[in-house]
Amino acid sequence: MWLRSTSLAALGVLACSAVPVSALAQDQPDIALNQYQPPVAGDAFMATPGPTIGGHIVPRAMVTFDYAKDPLVLVDADGNEIGNPVTGQMYLHVGGSFALWDRLLIGVDAPIAVLQTGDDFSLGGVNITAADGAQFGDLRATLRGRIWGEYYDPFQISVGGYVWFPTGGNDSYSGEGAVYGEPHVLLGGRLPHFMYSASLGSIIKGSDNPSTFNYRAGAGVLLVDDMLLIGPEVFGSVNYTDADFIESSSTPIQRRGSLNMEVLGSVQYRFLDDFVVGAAAGGGVSEGVGTPQVRVLARFAYDPQPEREQALPPKPSDRDGDGIIDSEDACPDVAGVPNDDETKNGCPPDRDGDGIIDSEDACPDNPGPKSDDPEKNGCPPPGDRDGDGVVDEQDACPDTPGEPNADPKKNGCPPDRDGDGIVDSEDACPDVKGVESADPKKNGCPPDTDGDGIIDSEDACPKKRGVKNADPKKNGCPRVVVTDKEIVILQKVEFDFDKATIKSVSNSLLDDVASTLNENPDILLVEVQGHTDNKGNAFYNAALSQKRADAVRKALIQRGVDAGRMVTKGYGAKKPIASNDTETGRADNRRVQFVIKKRDKNAKKKVITK
Repeated sequence: MWLRSTSLAALGVLACSAVPVSALAQDQPDIALNQYQPPVAGDAFMATPGPTIGGHIVPRAMVTFDYAKDPLVLVDADGNEIGNPVTGQMYLHVGGSFALWDRLLIGVDAPIAVLQTGDDFSLGGVNITAADGAQFGDLRATLRGRIWGEYYDPFQISVGGYVWFPTGGNDSYSGEGAVYGEPHVLLGGRLPHFMYSASLGSIIKGSDNPSTFNYRAGAGVLLVDDMLLIGPEVFGSVNYTDADFIESSSTPIQRRGSLNMEVLGSVQYRFLDDFVVGAAAGGGVSEGVGTPQVRVLARFAYDPQPEREQALPPKPSDRDGDGIIDSEDACPDVAGVPNDDETKNGCPPDRDGDGIIDSEDACPDNPGPKSDDPEKNGCPPPGDRDGDGVVDEQDACPDTPGEPNADPKKNGCPPDRDGDGIVDSEDACPDVKGVESADPKKNGCPPDTDGDGIIDSEDACPKKRGVKNADPKKNGCPRVVVTDKEIVILQKVEFDFDKATIKSVSNSLLDDVASTLNENPDILLVEVQGHTDNKGNAFYNAALSQKRADAVRKALIQRGVDAGRMVTKGYGAKKPIASNDTETGRADNRRVQFVIKKRDKNAKKKVITK
């Protein structure tokens, strides 16, 4: 007779002779049949532990559902099934972990066999007892230390170990009946849109069951802003020695196989930043005892991640250095000027449209043919080139239509009352000196680089769109700016002292924040953050900052922002942006921030200032 854990092959021999039931009951060992060991709470994969620690004083928790079908089946020498003492095991693993100093992780896992099924049968006068009912498994403790690599690094390494305590039931297929442990080495890392983990270790058993070499590995792709993890996993063990699964006083009845291997496909999704749900399915590809035909896993975890330092986005390419990025430049390899016509934007100017760029056109404002003579190239035929009635010999502006003037220096030139070099007919501000502009409404007017209606000479922020302000140092500066990662407010939301009541002076600022959110539908989720200085009790500060963040969220909802696009979090004094040793620094630390947590990558981003 033979023993197998799946239908792939036989794994051992049953003696041909019958054995008394009393001898079987006496010699039948305790064994933790289930080969699945959940990773520590906080590990990324469903079956593979990783090297990460993840912060200081960070608690995590996880519940894992585990179902295995046919982990123990008896067959004869021809492969015919003769008994199935364990047809199914359903476990619930409840675990938690605690990270310290970003170097040390401690954890615990309590396995509970909530359901076990199997068939009692008799073989040659020997009764085989089936798995039955709920049982508590062996409690597992974990200790892990980080050697190399940070949480988001591409290569990390840690060492650790498990210790199991004999809390499982006797003869229940859920416990070894003795203390045992597993030292192991863990490798892993993260790359853009990809992560991996692996562990190698050895379970050293205090029972009569053989010790094993254990391996686990997983890899996956990260999608949806790293919120979705999909990938395969493999895990298993190899016995160092063969051992009798059940012994009698005379002859081995069953023998254990030496190899366990399972393959899973898993998918996990992170939501609300700190929570994870996942599922996996697969089965055994080897013949070891405890390897099931089918295994199904499900997980729910509380797993806060450390904040990742945000890298600056790459600067858009501008090969010709004309200030117009290549993706919008119709002439990306030749320096040019802005133009409302997309086919000419970034190309060298050709004001008269004769096909000769102004830098090579001797008559840039009057179309003419090409000429090998640089002084005639692009000019109309001689005579009165500009057709203004003033012959070229007397025309101070022979290439620009003008009007007669007693002043020889202005004869034949178009009028320019303000003397800024831009003729009145093209000057939007003919009585005020200005500068050239491709926009006819601004041509000849004093410069307003950012187009906010405040001329540069009066604009404290001439390159950023802003609003008028009685304070010359703030006039023309924006109050709200959308970046890739944050909605930045350049004024503070003011609250009543030691309260979460928003002062009326901040109403217009919140109006701008609300309109900015409504004008940027690609911003799907914003975290409204409350921060304080370090004065007073830390718990009180955290509660006050949470109330203030909630008050701002409520104010934005009242202004038409969808409540589902905002979450709140009070950080207290945990994230200062200035020193708390000075009043100025403490004032800077008392603030509200709007951090973008989720954005529609398919939508075209807008950078808006208000």
